[in-house]
Amino acid sequence: MKRQAIIEHYRQQPAVSVLIIGAGINGIGTFRDLALQGVDVLLVDKADFCSGASAASSRQAHGGLRYLEHGDFRLVRESLLERNRLLRNAPHAVELLPTTIPVYSWFSGMLNAPLKFLGLLKKPNERGYLVAKLGMLLYDWFTRHDRVTPTHRMLNRDEALKKHTRLNPNIVGAATYYDCLMPQAERIGLEQVLDIESDVTNTHALNYCSVVSGSQDQVELRDEMSGETFTVHPKLVINAGGAWIDFVNRKLNQPTRFIGGTKGSHIVVDHPELARVINGSVIYFETRDSRTAIFMPFYDKVIIGATDIRLEDPDAAVCEEDEIAYFLSFSDDVLPGLKVDRSQIVFHFCGVRPLPASDVEFVGLVTRDHSIRVTEPDDQISFPVYSLVGGKWTTFRALSEQTADKALDYLGRSRRVSTESLPLGGGKDYPSDPAAREHWIKQTASQVGLPVDRMQTLFKRYGTRAAIIAEYIAAEADHPLVGLPDFSRREIMFLAEQEKVEHLDDIIIRRSLIGMLGLTTGENLVAVAEAAGGVLGWSNERIRQEVERTITVLTTRHGGSPERLRLPATANS
Repeated sequence: MKRQAIIEHYRQQPAVSVLIIGAGINGIGTFRDLALQGVDVLLVDKADFCSGASAASSRQAHGGLRYLEHGDFRLVRESLLERNRLLRNAPHAVELLPTTIPVYSWFSGMLNAPLKFLGLLKKPNERGYLVAKLGMLLYDWFTRHDRVTPTHRMLNRDEALKKHTRLNPNIVGAATYYDCLMPQAERIGLEQVLDIESDVTNTHALNYCSVVSGSQDQVELRDEMSGETFTVHPKLVINAGGAWIDFVNRKLNQPTRFIGGTKGSHIVVDHPELARVINGSVIYFETRDSRTAIFMPFYDKVIIGATDIRLEDPDAAVCEEDEIAYFLSFSDDVLPGLKVDRSQIVFHFCGVRPLPASDVEFVGLVTRDHSIRVTEPDDQISFPVYSLVGGKWTTFRALSEQTADKALDYLGRSRRVSTESLPLGGGKDYPSDPAAREHWIKQTASQVGLPVDRMQTLFKRYGTRAAIIAEYIAAEADHPLVGLPDFSRREIMFLAEQEKVEHLDDIIIRRSLIGMLGLTTGENLVAVAEAAGGVLGWSNERIRQEVERTITVLTTRHGGSPERLRLPATANS
């Protein structure tokens, strides 16, 4: 159902069992779970799907090794189980990621967990070799009945320096283990929305739709694309607004202080020597101020992050110059002699973690576990509000399941199906081994009439969803985009027409990795906008506005180069 038809549907039939506010990964996961139980659900977000903190993570599905040192054993166990499920259910979007931890002492950090338990830990101590070893053993033990990753190895000094030749020679050794990488994390969320709207009736999702107010039995919503408002009458509201949870609750006449968010920034650098040195592994290390940070391989680029800074206003989240300087200093300690320069940054991104409000001095000690805070009906509103506080990207399915079960109990409904083993998006019917994948690619290419190498590119991006995209591409004459030879005009047209695109930056930053990999220029922005506009009915003026909007987003929020993004003379005219 198209956007305007969804809005008109609720104008005619405003009653809905569950309204979910916030289409980050937790909101989307809950939307999916409830819809699969037969509940009618409306999901809304004031911006695009997975455009807040869900787009600003380190793109890892991981157990959270450092949480073991804080005594959060339940969280780590849940995270590891969910990491494994993600790897199985979304194999097109999640892949194994080797990780190396350089270690500089033998026994440091032994008292972190007991001191935190006693409330005496102000800041964690450096992780020593023995602590790293114990952590690795627990990691392996938690998944002993659900093994999908290789077990850990401890490297002595010589082995570690051979594997990563520029590591600081002051190390005593290193720990190596596996977590997972989610290169296009936003697509994991988006594809769940597309699956549900395709397969389940009476469930709808709207991006660019904000909450205006709530009172008694109704919530007023605004379509940010047209400015029109409409009203729904929910039995239950689930506030999955992330860092904006308290802001949303105020609009519902329910003042809360659930969130004490912290800002996390990353940079993406084009640095071939750094990419060679990290050798396909995340380098996961501790900084001088006792925080954890990463150098992470990302296609031919490297992601460096992250910060952890208190921030009251999530709308003000942007990677600032002092954070960039902080990242550029990392190599001095971890990879001495290897310089990372400001000019090598092709993209940066920032989001606010929806952590629970806390007065602890060192924000790294605030739990990353999730909880559901219930605001009961009162004289202001007649429905309860479930606020989803905290959580990690990796555990979204578990939190969604817990939230759905709570909602089902309130609605007097029963669970029909578990989501534990349900494939996500392009992970459905995914070939199980390399030979099967090669056969799938060749067979599909032959069926639709595309070259095998083109089909391989589509498969890597979209998994088995590539079949319907390939059919769309092959239906008419197509050609590569100017400046983006790995993308074609009809591929962009498909994304625009079939994946709930409202703005050009939806495609550049969240439906693809064009922006994140620093591939944008003024010329190819125009090419993408013209392809998208052709199916979305954009006028020449709207195309120009979308290009200018995207240039502004890239330069002000993501470190885009104004010189590279300068429009060609024909576009300006």
